[in-house]
Amino acid sequence: MKVRILERGDRLLRLEIEGEGHTLCNLLQRSLLEDEDVEVGGYNLTHPLVSKAVLFVKTKEGSPEEALKRAIERIKRTNRAFQEALSAALREGAEVASSEDKSSTHET
Repeated sequence: MKVRILERGDRLLRLEIEGEGHTLCNLLQRSLLEDEDVEVGGYNLTHPLVSKAVLFVKTKEGSPEEALKRAIERIKRTNRAFQEALSAALREGAEVASSEDKSSTHET
């Protein structure tokens, strides 16, 4: 992944993200739009076969760089919460599978 600043102002930031597409950019866009200080958060892909996205952030107030950092932190928290929930589900699933194995052994 390579990131290049295309435009940078007090309330506007445009970045080119090489090597990424909809997966990362959609996640960033959704997180940016959760921020009350963000007026516009979006991205575009110049061509579907070229992994080079342009991400843009326009803020009502505050710096777009800080808004993007906050968006990334929200994504990290969501990822940690999902990882914890998945780990718990896998542990419970292992316990369920184990008890099902024991009950089927006793039935025969």
